[in-house]
Amino acid sequence: MMLLQIHEPGETPEPHALERSQAIGIDLGTTNSVVAMVTGDHPEVLRDATGDGLVPSVVSYAYEEPAVGRQALNDLAEFPDFVVSSIKRLMGRGPEDVKRLAGALPYDVVPNEDGKGGMVRLKVGDQILTPVEISAEILKALKARAEISLGHRIEKAVITVPAYFDDAARTATKDAARLAGLEVLRLVNEPTAAALAYGLDTAAEGIYAVYDLGGGTFDISLLKLQKGVFQVLATGGDAQLGGDDFDHALAAWAMRRTGIEGLTSGEAKILLQAARAAKERLTTASGAELKAKVAGHDVRQSIDRGTFEVLIEPLLGRTLRACRQVLEDAKLTAADVKGVVLVGGSTRVPLVRAFVADFFKQEPLANIDPDEVVAVGAALQAKALTQGSDTLLLDVIPLSLGIETMGGIVEKVVDRNTAIPVTKAQDFTTYQDGQTGMLIHVVQGERETVDACRSLGRFELKGIPPMVAGAARIRVTYAVDADGLLTVSAEEKTTGVKSEIAVKPSYGLTDDEMADMLRDSLTYARDDMEKRLLLESRVEAERVLLALNAALKADGTLLAPEERNEIDRVAQKVRDAIAGEERDRVHNSMEELDRATHNFAQKRMDRAIQAALKGQRLDEVEAGMAPDASN
Repeated sequence: MMLLQIHEPGETPEPHALERSQAIGIDLGTTNSVVAMVTGDHPEVLRDATGDGLVPSVVSYAYEEPAVGRQALNDLAEFPDFVVSSIKRLMGRGPEDVKRLAGALPYDVVPNEDGKGGMVRLKVGDQILTPVEISAEILKALKARAEISLGHRIEKAVITVPAYFDDAARTATKDAARLAGLEVLRLVNEPTAAALAYGLDTAAEGIYAVYDLGGGTFDISLLKLQKGVFQVLATGGDAQLGGDDFDHALAAWAMRRTGIEGLTSGEAKILLQAARAAKERLTTASGAELKAKVAGHDVRQSIDRGTFEVLIEPLLGRTLRACRQVLEDAKLTAADVKGVVLVGGSTRVPLVRAFVADFFKQEPLANIDPDEVVAVGAALQAKALTQGSDTLLLDVIPLSLGIETMGGIVEKVVDRNTAIPVTKAQDFTTYQDGQTGMLIHVVQGERETVDACRSLGRFELKGIPPMVAGAARIRVTYAVDADGLLTVSAEEKTTGVKSEIAVKPSYGLTDDEMADMLRDSLTYARDDMEKRLLLESRVEAERVLLALNAALKADGTLLAPEERNEIDRVAQKVRDAIAGEERDRVHNSMEELDRATHNFAQKRMDRAIQAALKGQRLDEVEAGMAPDASN
């Protein structure tokens, strides 16, 4: 007897519907990338025919079609000008941002023709390419590996990014995925993905630190794992620190020893690759030889592990400063941390593990391959988003989001380490009488003033009805989605006039800004607060002067010449104080102005009362003041 499955008209399942619902997890790394998939309940890294799960994040344009991975790596010696590596370090960056990087990293940056900002462009062989286009080739290769392994098309992915990737870099990553033919279900922070993989694998609970040192970025995150909930308590790091910097230190040491200067970008790539090979040998051996042919020199330098560790020790010190800051943010100590998870190939360096063990007073956990754990976590999240899961992932934003108010002051709307997705709103008002528009300036950072934070975008709310200053109610709403991408809207509540912007900042992040923002906020906290108080005093003084000018224009005839001269004299003192840098001087001059205008204010009030009573009989005024007998 056969059983037939019956479906309602129009509800017959499409062929391969399950295949189309599947999604992969991708760790798009600086040095290597990995793709993983969950089959049943078991996540696995998808490997090539030799069993290698790592795809070098290197692209060669030496052929008609771009080559990615090992083939591109092999092309480096023969066609260095046609090969690009470490492109992740340029995601979301503009030409001005990479001037220093271009001197240290092997990139030929092409100036923008219009002289303005925008996405950085590189000269690769005879082509002009953006980091988004180059990253898309790596994603295409990972997508192809997945499709070959699974035997069907893949169109969806969860992609991991450094926790300290800003909005521009996250947007660039999604753009690259779109070029590669992938729908991004979620951007997940790399440390969070690693904790997700580790937690599910070991059923761990408690507070864990994730120390993620990759090729180009460093992240440190504190997560609370409890009953399937992964809550990020705090995150920090350095957006320009990774294993590449170990390579640079080693290459610079070899150049000093050999007396080589002024390498071309192609020669620099060859030397850096040789330095990377020597670094990797030093992971397991006590000594190694750095060998390369560049600039007419046959470089051959022997180095022992101790010398290498002296070169990289200052870089590791930067990671520990970030660890201290994250513990302080979460109001925890190293003793509160149950375990430390290592992520990223650079954590294989013995000195890195020794530094981590000494700081947290315990041996780090390394029973999951640090090169693969992030992709495994991404695959688990991909399954959760397509097929459901009992796991709840609570990520956070790394830096505060705010708005510029009068005087260049930053009012924070969403504080750093707030769990995402999140929506928060604050009400603001107009500064001048009759103001019919408001420019909304969205900024990111921890400092108190706009010039010390990063500008994310601007938009204008128009159509505010003309009212007296302070009467309008402008509600500004910040919405951060699960990918950490921001949308800002503004609405005038009395009329419903509304405007919004999906914040896509220009590719223009300075090299050290993300890494330094949090540190600077602490270093300059006292100075920033003093500056903020000064700016607030200036804004209030300017507001009072505007109101005074309007009053003098309307009722200046009430004043005797000597009274007017005195007010003008004191008002000038206020203006002089505003131009200075002393808050007490502004405050004192405002108090003097209040005393100087006291009689003028009284005369204006008397005139207003007389105008209100004009034409009324005394008995009408008395009747209006009498209580209502009917109550």
